[in-house]
Amino acid sequence: MQPASMPSFIPGSRVVVATFAALAACAALAQSSRNVDPPAPPLPPEYTDEARRSYTQQLNEAKTLLDAKRYDDAIKRLSALSKDRPREPQARFLMAVAETDSGRTQDAMATLRALLADFPELPEPRNNLAVLYASQGNYPLARQELELAITAAPDYAIAHENLGDVYARLAVMQYERVTTLDKANRTVAPKLKLARELLATTAR
Repeated sequence: MQPASMPSFIPGSRVVVATFAALAACAALAQSSRNVDPPAPPLPPEYTDEARRSYTQQLNEAKTLLDAKRYDDAIKRLSALSKDRPREPQARFLMAVAETDSGRTQDAMATLRALLADFPELPEPRNNLAVLYASQGNYPLARQELELAITAAPDYAIAHENLGDVYARLAVMQYERVTTLDKANRTVAPKLKLARELLATTAR
């Protein structure tokens, strides 16, 4: 199964803009009786062009550390960046990648779950969480996350491929169950053989 690398999505800037627009509209209605235009609300400091450039630069530096397998340094950098900019999902996603690559599976899963709690519409964290579930043999949960990822992004090819792998593993498990429950069954053996061959091909 294939995890997703760092996606190029931009955090909820559209949500923030929409929220401020709504606030401005409400203020305009409240003051319309006095014919006074409300002042435009200022953008949060982290959404200035300079702040975005700094954030992107720090992300790239963290990715360089990750590519060099300096996982502790990368995670430390990304953790600080995530605390400073909690509304930006990229650093949190990349931290989960670093935790996964360094073998900190439980930490990676916790990071991905927290990220999805704030950004449930993002497919990449769901794909990577599904990969981790599958690595633990929890294929039903892996399937659930992949189906949600595909619902959010129907053209997300990696999630479709991973879901096929999960279905193949589930098929093997069900066919093996049949051989245990009904030893006289003569139709399941060739199906089980084909499903195992498919999994072996996938592993290669």
